[in-house]
Amino acid sequence: MEAPSRQTGPTVLRVALLFHASKVYDREIITGIGDYVNQTRVAWDLFLEEDFRFRLDGIHDWEGDGIIADYDDPTVARALAGVRVPVIAVGGSYEDPACYPADVPYVATDNRELVERAMTHLVESGLTRFACYSLPESPLNRWAQEREKAFTAWLARDGLTGDIHRGLATSAPTWGSATRKLLSWLHSLPKPIGIVAVTDARARQVLQACIVGGFAVPDEVAIIGIDNDTLGQHLTRIQLSSVSQGTHDMGYRAAHLLHQALGGSPVGDIRVVVPPASVHARASTARDVEHSAPVMRALHYIRQYACQGIKTDQVAQTVGLSRSSLEMYFRRELKRSVHDEILQHKLQRCFQLLGKTQMGIADIALASGFRSVQYLNTVFRRELGATPASWRESRRPGGGSAASP
Repeated sequence: MEAPSRQTGPTVLRVALLFHASKVYDREIITGIGDYVNQTRVAWDLFLEEDFRFRLDGIHDWEGDGIIADYDDPTVARALAGVRVPVIAVGGSYEDPACYPADVPYVATDNRELVERAMTHLVESGLTRFACYSLPESPLNRWAQEREKAFTAWLARDGLTGDIHRGLATSAPTWGSATRKLLSWLHSLPKPIGIVAVTDARARQVLQACIVGGFAVPDEVAIIGIDNDTLGQHLTRIQLSSVSQGTHDMGYRAAHLLHQALGGSPVGDIRVVVPPASVHARASTARDVEHSAPVMRALHYIRQYACQGIKTDQVAQTVGLSRSSLEMYFRRELKRSVHDEILQHKLQRCFQLLGKTQMGIADIALASGFRSVQYLNTVFRRELGATPASWRESRRPGGGSAASP
């Protein structure tokens, strides 16, 4: 009788995680990796250094099977170039494709969407003026500069302007001067204002400066950060609103890509961009807003685009509601229709151009979003009992007394 063959277990692979375990962003990515390992039961031993940068010199000699690494630090990308094991990169998303590593699968946080979510929340808080508190430009902070670009692009899309303050890097020798510069910047900003900070740490600095400077939060300065660092919530009397990144999903997807690569499946230089998880609204943006979030978003859109001929359906689509639902909100809260709100903004633009320029009536009609001079005349007669020309004449010294807007 043959002897029974010995049962052998699965081959255990060694995977190095090159992350800063002291940072909330990295810890949540590591958690996502761990969950993938536990849920799929892959046979991996995970190796994690508290500060992996001290181990990079010998990484090419490491006798492991795969690496998942934080590529926001260019030093890491250079150190891992040419390693013989599969590498999955994790980091920020970039407008410039050249910022991504060549021939390495890359899982990124969506910087544009992070800022988009933060700005939308500030709009829903009733704000119309915005600023951004960022970090000094550095190869280590490229993701912060991407968030600045997203902030600028969001403002430009809506025809707005805003201020960006990078401040100083946080360190003990610069603490006093950084706070003074931040206070000076806060004093220079119009109020009320919404500030999006590129991290929760920067948001806490703004909050502390507001407390020192006597600025009311959120009534004068509303603050939202990025990361949802729950530890930081215990360090402030006013709880900070924040956008949480999809870090757990990033770690999970990075582990899945490495699993594929270790199994021999080609993954190439695929890029996966992961959206934010959610917005956490807390006291730092809890302003006493007169209207609901859908109405605030609609009013913001109308303020920017009323004179470009937008229709009610477009406003509803932007807000994410049906036309009938948005109309219900407007009539309940504003006692008027969406069309009436658009019309009032167009008329206000007419009043400005008629009173402060010498533009012809036809040009004013076009600039204000009216489809023709005839329609503009009809609206003026119905709303004011006058024509645009007679209204302009009445505003001149010695003119008549046409109805005021």
